[in-house]
Amino acid sequence: MSGKLIRSGLIVSVMTLLSRILGLARDVVVARLMGDGAGADVFFFANKIPNFLRRLFSEGAFAQAFIPVLTEVHHEEDEAKLKAFVARISGTLGAIVFVVAIIGVVASPVLAALFGMGWFVEYLNDEPGGDKFTLASTMLKITFPYLAFISLTGLSGAILNTLNKFAVAAFTPVLLNVCIISCAVWLAPDMQQPAYGLAWGVFIGGIVQLLFQLPFLYRAGLLVKPKWGWHDPHVVKVRTLMIPALFGVSVGQLNLLFDTLIASFLVTGSISWLYYSDRLLEFPLGLFGIAIATVILPTLSRNHVGKDPLAFADNMDWSVRMVSVLGLPAAVGLAFMAEPILTVIFQRGEFTAETARMASYSLTAYSFGLWFFMLVKVLAPGFYSRQDTKTPVKFGIYCMVANMVFNLIFAIPYGYIGLAIATSLSAALNAILLYQQLHRDGVFSLSRFTVIFLTKVVLACIAMAWVILQFDLYDAFYLLSLSEQILHVTKTIAAAVATFVAVLLLTGTKPSHFKASGG
Repeated sequence: MSGKLIRSGLIVSVMTLLSRILGLARDVVVARLMGDGAGADVFFFANKIPNFLRRLFSEGAFAQAFIPVLTEVHHEEDEAKLKAFVARISGTLGAIVFVVAIIGVVASPVLAALFGMGWFVEYLNDEPGGDKFTLASTMLKITFPYLAFISLTGLSGAILNTLNKFAVAAFTPVLLNVCIISCAVWLAPDMQQPAYGLAWGVFIGGIVQLLFQLPFLYRAGLLVKPKWGWHDPHVVKVRTLMIPALFGVSVGQLNLLFDTLIASFLVTGSISWLYYSDRLLEFPLGLFGIAIATVILPTLSRNHVGKDPLAFADNMDWSVRMVSVLGLPAAVGLAFMAEPILTVIFQRGEFTAETARMASYSLTAYSFGLWFFMLVKVLAPGFYSRQDTKTPVKFGIYCMVANMVFNLIFAIPYGYIGLAIATSLSAALNAILLYQQLHRDGVFSLSRFTVIFLTKVVLACIAMAWVILQFDLYDAFYLLSLSEQILHVTKTIAAAVATFVAVLLLTGTKPSHFKASGG
């Protein structure tokens, strides 16, 4: 099974890499078009809510609750029963999310006031910043219906992942990026407020993603007529598991929404700076953390259904090793090269050197939480695969409260940078709590082999950081031409990666150390 896990992980990672590259291209286009001005702040705000919901349904709570139940039904090898379950879950979910989408459109001013409270206060006091509230209210009417389409896309992707067809769901986000880029290039420049064009790109992207997956469901024989099934036993099980999972697995995303609320009280550009830094953080998180979490959940569910605790623990151990060997060096690279990377990728048009500098501060703060974000992604399935959602939700609530406390401690003196620090600290707390509980349950403990492996990775990261510092990327870097900047950053990354790999090899790390023995 180890070989299958690695192959599946590679497939998801390759498709996710394509998506992330196009995502960066999308952000470059948006940055050039709007920079860190008021329009950019509002678009990122209006896009954050449906994007948050995408994480819940496509990568988070719904998948975590649905896949273990679907695995159980699929394990019974009763095709009629499987189709009936898919019909009822799709009909029930579809009806709910379309109603919620309509309510969201109607109540968009309330949502704008709730999560953009700073702008709403300025609107009430007839201050200049009040225009952001009006713009956000209108833009949410365009972006909120994305919820309905991406929820059904998430359902379809979860079904295909359970059938080990990982490539389709991993490729799907590429289409959203294509739609936003297309609207940014051909629609937004002709509009009085370019941000509206980007919002329509989100709306169109939701429809296109759903339509793309339907033929693959048809080939799998699971494109069935949706039916209302609120009281169906399996649907009841999914919704019972899903409600608490909304908090447990998505605590990081909920914290980002709280950050947005607080950032609305800060200077113009705060939301944009946090967005650009978060987008760079999302690149390794999606490429490695989410990719590994995607393939590990169905495997752990099969281990649990098959009553194979040794394989379960071994696959958990493997997933921790994978996110560590990929996530820790990525975190070090982002922390020590934040401003040069932001400069090379984004600095053109309305995105200035000052924008890159401001965004680099929050990226550095976020990067210290990257490994913990990844650990949460692979530790949470250790609960959801066993259909335990109560424990993660309890920890999720603890971490949300802690995040708000951290916000108060760090945001007052450090502004938007303090919000990034608080988010990283709450992610660390979440990962620690999840691991401790798995250990107490006797389900998973780090093996001695993995502890030694992690020590080697840390040593390699220290050497890698030292090499990066030798290149002195901050000495008049902004005065270089773009080609010189790209060359300098590329050489630094290449030297850092070579150092990391060399130290691992010198400390005795072998290819076999990346394999799991259990399935």
